Amino acid sequence: MRHCINCCIQLLPNNEHKQQVGCGGGPLHGHPECPACKGENKIVLRVDGKQMNLLAVLEVRAEGNENWGRFLRFKKGKRCSLVFGLMIMTLVMASYILSGAHQELLISSPFHYGAFPSNPSLMDGENPSDTKEHHHQPSVNNISYVKDYPSIKLIINSITARIEFTTRQLPDREDLKKQELHMFSVIPNKFLPNSKSPCWYEEFTGRNTTDPYLTNSYVLYSKRFRSTFDALRKAFWGHLSHASGKHFRLRCLPRFYIIGQPKCGTTDLYDRLRLHPEVKFSAIKEPHWWTRKRFGIVRLRDGLRDRYPVEDYLDLFDLAAHQIHQGLQAGSAKEESRMTRILIGEASASTMWDNNAWTFFYDNSTDGEPPFLTQDFIHAFQPDAKLIVMLRDPVERLYSDYLYFASSNKSADDFHEKVTEALQLFENCMLDYSLRACVYNNTLNNAMPVRLQVGLYAVYLLDWLAVFNKEQFLILRLEDHASNVKYTMHRVFQFLNLGPLGEKQETLMTKSPASNARRPEDRNLGPMWPVTQRILQDFYGPFNTRLAQVLADEAFAWRKT
Repeated sequence: MRHCINCCIQLLPNNEHKQQVGCGGGPLHGHPECPACKGENKIVLRVDGKQMNLLAVLEVRAEGNENWGRFLRFKKGKRCSLVFGLMIMTLVMASYILSGAHQELLISSPFHYGAFPSNPSLMDGENPSDTKEHHHQPSVNNISYVKDYPSIKLIINSITARIEFTTRQLPDREDLKKQELHMFSVIPNKFLPNSKSPCWYEEFTGRNTTDPYLTNSYVLYSKRFRSTFDALRKAFWGHLSHASGKHFRLRCLPRFYIIGQPKCGTTDLYDRLRLHPEVKFSAIKEPHWWTRKRFGIVRLRDGLRDRYPVEDYLDLFDLAAHQIHQGLQAGSAKEESRMTRILIGEASASTMWDNNAWTFFYDNSTDGEPPFLTQDFIHAFQPDAKLIVMLRDPVERLYSDYLYFASSNKSADDFHEKVTEALQLFENCMLDYSLRACVYNNTLNNAMPVRLQVGLYAVYLLDWLAVFNKEQFLILRLEDHASNVKYTMHRVFQFLNLGPLGEKQETLMTKSPASNARRPEDRNLGPMWPVTQRILQDFYGPFNTRLAQVLADEAFAWRKT
């Protein structure tokens, strides 16, 4: 070590004698006292140009009036111990510098920092008693992040100044048809009038030995769906209609869609709603067909596979179609009424926001904005579809999303750094493109380390409202659902025109525990840093304000969560 360059050490002998030394081994003649020490009992290091506490105190006990020059006369054991300790310290420092880490050295400290004065609100699935069990991290990094807040605030201000909610130009039906010729050839313009769900009969040209699901992509690419399709095979042949020597099968689309958002309680809503006897969901909870599978996307980072044809998607509703078919063929009016009242639903939480595939298939974009969105195609076939949206404070949604999808090194520090990086990337896009172009920018979305864009609810909802009427939406808040499940479910029943439930059925539906709640190991990580929460509140604030205006409900501003 060299004097006042890497470190300075103050030794603490016995209570009667204190000596101060420079890093080179003592107060060298001709050298001033190390300015970093300032007489404090600490070890100071400089790493990457920053002064840091090594957070340790090195004690050396001398005998009598023994001075530093008699160090060499220490017993061999003491001398070796001290040298060994200094070697360990050097190795730790070398490891830190070579790894390029951004966090403080993980050496226990005799010093303690006070807690940051603010407390974030409780997480999803937590109650006040849960927070007592959290193993909160030291607040050293939180304090250092507070110092960075003004620079991050400038980034947010830059983004906010460029926010402009514009109306998109809608494509006409012929343009849509050119993009999806096969889909338009399969799905008819009109559906059976005596079914609540959009259904129609189509000819089945296969023979009795033909496996109707042999080429279904959901089966081919995922083993976990094979048992589901085994059940479909067993039921298939008993639910064909026969006329003029031909076989016909009933095909159906969903009557309603739970379109979003992820980590906002859609799984819990799905699990409760499917307990209603009139509701039948797809054989797979989240097919993601409209947003991903029809483009051949399983995981975007894995590249494109063969596109899933619309027939593969329709297969997922065969069990519901079989029951509706039974009603249509029933001899009694009572049985027909019971079966034809079946309402088919689908609950892919990507439907509202995920249009990442457009850049691979639609090249006639305007200023980086997608010419076609998912809702354009759904509306082309189902202009009267019903749409349910479950939302949540986007700040808490993002942290929950991070905890759920991050695979390793999860922490409040890591989340803060990822948020900061995502904001910088989003600002860079906004400097050159429109808000809509950045929100639907596939390259940007894949580059951001957290899914910042998913919480921009106002952007997505306005684009959906440009296609569907406001009356076709039921917009819910997770916060309200968590506090009063019974009230939320009654709103859903009323919106879908579902029949009333018996007392036992309703009790089962409303008292069952919440689905897909935060994992215990994630709860133990504790909340995000208060400064991270403040940054995200600043970022999402203008979008929440616009959402509250559109819905005429201040609760969607999430000013008090």
